[in-house]
Amino acid sequence: MNLNELIRDVPDFPKKGIVFKDITTLLKDGPAFAEVINMFKKRYEDKRVDKVAGIESRGFIFGGALANLLNCGFIPVRKPGKLPYDTISEDYSLEYGTNSLEIHTDAVAEGENILIIDDLLATGGTAEAVVKLIKRLKGNIIGVEFLIELDFLNGRKKLEGYPVNSLINY
Repeated sequence: MNLNELIRDVPDFPKKGIVFKDITTLLKDGPAFAEVINMFKKRYEDKRVDKVAGIESRGFIFGGALANLLNCGFIPVRKPGKLPYDTISEDYSLEYGTNSLEIHTDAVAEGENILIIDDLLATGGTAEAVVKLIKRLKGNIIGVEFLIELDFLNGRKKLEGYPVNSLINY
């Protein structure tokens, strides 16, 4: 199965000059979605994963399904004001703006093995912010997974020192 063929390009979204990689066309294909989750699972099924941290919002889709298959916990990493308990936050830059992410202060116990997952690696700012949050909570990052990586934006450089994998590269 060629996963690239299931990704739709949407020009000028969310703003002019950006070509958005729309994954909804892949998600609606049950066998393709299952294949993606199983590809992620195969990389970690023989490792101790305590929790999967999914980045809002599309990282929740992959992270929840993967945590279920790995029989581990799931951590939602969210935009400000969305989590109901005590949080810590980290600011980051996007290719088209800035934002902040939050995580519950009790989401990670010291020394737990955490797998971070999101749909897209672009400039790396979002994933770098999550790495910083997990490290502040004294978690051990065992991998950072993406469905898609935009190689020309060099986001991987912000994640040096951590295992980074992408299923589709552009």
